[in-house]
Amino acid sequence: MLQKKIKLNELEAVKEFVSAASGCDFDIDVSYNRVIIDAKSMLGVLSLDLNQVLTVKYGGENLRFEDVLSKYSAS
Repeated sequence: MLQKKIKLNELEAVKEFVSAASGCDFDIDVSYNRVIIDAKSMLGVLSLDLNQVLTVKYGGENLRFEDVLSKYSAS
């Protein structure tokens, strides 16, 4: 499983991230502390504390998704 740290500061960033995640045919999880959310769920991602750095775990490759992760990288 691959893991990246991202920061989604605004609603447009969340929309772009969820849209890119939804285009993937593999599971993607977003977590902060002990809360784990499906990255393809807009409401789920919005329920996280977006002021914090989020951890994304995924098990596949998708060029568009990788580009979005790079755009919002926190490291």
